[in-house]
Amino acid sequence: MAKVCQITGRKRMVGNNVSHSKRRTKRTFEINLKRKKFWSEAEQRFITLRVSCKGMRDIRKKGLDAALKEAQEKGYVGLV
Repeated sequence: MAKVCQITGRKRMVGNNVSHSKRRTKRTFEINLKRKKFWSEAEQRFITLRVSCKGMRDIRKKGLDAALKEAQEKGYVGLV
């Protein structure tokens, strides 16, 4: 399974390691993904999502059902 947040759609980023001599080599910046259960009031059940910490903040701010609906419209999460 890819390391993608199911709410925000965030993925890993690619950048450079820069040594003391300014030599650059490629590296990746992984996102902070957690597997978390959320209670859905609309469906009266728990839903397990792979969410970044930014995604958890969005769920806390908008509510689970609104955040899921928005993520489905953008294509980040399939029908849960």
